[in-house]
Amino acid sequence: MSTGVTCRVAAGTDDLEACFAVRKEVFVVEQQVPEDLEYDQYDADAVHVIAVRDDGLPLGTGRLLTGAAAAAKNGGDAEVGALGRLAVTRAARGLGVGAALVRAIEDTARARGLTAVDLHAQTHALGFYERLGYEVYGPEFPDAGIPHRAMRKALA
Repeated sequence: MSTGVTCRVAAGTDDLEACFAVRKEVFVVEQQVPEDLEYDQYDADAVHVIAVRDDGLPLGTGRLLTGAAAAAKNGGDAEVGALGRLAVTRAARGLGVGAALVRAIEDTARARGLTAVDLHAQTHALGFYERLGYEVYGPEFPDAGIPHRAMRKALA
């Protein structure tokens, strides 16, 4: 990843608003996901991670669900976290921001004692996640009209 970028757990209203703004830019505007599907009941208790430039400009975000929320997403295993809503602004793509966000979310999951991280990847992003150690399982399914596959990575 380029220097001058930091990934951290979002802290406070300004960070959360920046996370939601990145998600709106990427999912709602670019991918035309309906806004009422993008923001859900899991956002309130999720651990949100943000990538920012040294000047404070938000470049990307993702979230980690734990406990019952994660189990609802991953088939019932509360020891497996659920990574989701990973979004990188168009200007920051190709700079390693997405991989840094995934690593930060995995570190957060490890710190919480989780054994693995599960995610639902858009099919065009499967190679990205496979390069980070995730393995596909289960059939393709639509989410917000976009084809997805379930993936999982065991945490060491």
